[in-house]
Amino acid sequence: MKHPLHVTSEIGELQTVLLKRPGFELENLTPDYLQQLLFDDIPYLPVIQQEHDYFAQTLRNRGIEVLYLEKLASEALVDKNIKEEFVCRILEEGKTEGNVSHQTLKDYLLSFSNEDLIQKIMGGVRKNEIETSKKAQLYEFMEDHYPFYLDPMPNLYFTRDPAAVIGDGLTINKMREPARRRESLFMEYIIKYHPRFATHHVPVWLDRNYKFPIEGGDELILNEETIAIGVSARTSAKAIERLALNLFKNPDASFKKVLAIEIPKCRAFMHLDTVFTMVDYDKFTIHPAIQGPQGNMNIYILEKGPDEETLKISHRTSLMESLKEVLGLKDLVLIPCGGGDAIASAREQWNDGSNTLAIAPGVVVTYDRNYVSNALLREHGIEVIEVLSSELSRGRGGPRCMSMPIVRKDI
Repeated sequence: MKHPLHVTSEIGELQTVLLKRPGFELENLTPDYLQQLLFDDIPYLPVIQQEHDYFAQTLRNRGIEVLYLEKLASEALVDKNIKEEFVCRILEEGKTEGNVSHQTLKDYLLSFSNEDLIQKIMGGVRKNEIETSKKAQLYEFMEDHYPFYLDPMPNLYFTRDPAAVIGDGLTINKMREPARRRESLFMEYIIKYHPRFATHHVPVWLDRNYKFPIEGGDELILNEETIAIGVSARTSAKAIERLALNLFKNPDASFKKVLAIEIPKCRAFMHLDTVFTMVDYDKFTIHPAIQGPQGNMNIYILEKGPDEETLKISHRTSLMESLKEVLGLKDLVLIPCGGGDAIASAREQWNDGSNTLAIAPGVVVTYDRNYVSNALLREHGIEVIEVLSSELSRGRGGPRCMSMPIVRKDI
């Protein structure tokens, strides 16, 4: 088998992608805990699953191999010891508290088959699932009203963020928000133990134990030598610096430049890919609101310094000029979300109008609801494949957010 990971651009023909089908974790969303679990609304599970299946089939129709996170994770638990270790780490990181013992929860989870175990961990463990007879202390009967021993993980269908393939390796990310921290543990075990990956040398450019956060929605691979990374609400400058140093000193990596792009740190502009994506060799989507007067932004080009622990950093203010510089282009096009109209751009940005998934140069998958942005993309010669989005969009992420490219052809 060829190397199982290979991504050197945002637009190279997509061959293999990792998805997560929305599951019971969404049924465990309630109004009281939406903010804690990073949701603004509660999707209707049967419909969101239909829409996600439509999205997956749209990719298959283009010859793309679709892998599922939940299936790979269950197949990675290849023996009893790995399964037990995985459960212990999930419980430790889940910060389960007082009303039930660690051992009781561990025994409960280990009673499931691998497939059901993964679904249960992703879906969460409600307090009413544990028999009252297992409780031995008065305070354990006088429980608070919080319904979970182990929180659900409703953001998992956004597979872009916990890990990101860069070249023939990947980052396994430390997520900023506590509600998402456990998500990258699945990819750690998949890369380490799943037969598809375990027999290959897979460099981990930055692992989930690094103390500063980074998320895949901020990581965009412009070409085989250049990565753009958002300095955002979810990704820190320190993590970007460390990733750049690790890439530049590693002989397995071809990358020579990292473009660090600062974006406003707010919910609507969560990651760089919610405001900026690459759709063709010389075309990009953009939400105009990320630019200041005269289009100015804070942009930094990181290159290798005089030694392995030093970076050369230069400042830029124009996104267009910076992109032309690092990509060697004389000209390029920034296509504004919602056509730049104040109302349409804000509305469609909220519904991820700039969050396109390129599956080949000039071919993108988008949400059908963003009709203004989609029409403008078509006017610029982009083939737009629309997918259903009534319920999927409630999670505040678009087609790029919902997909982790594993293999792309080089461009």
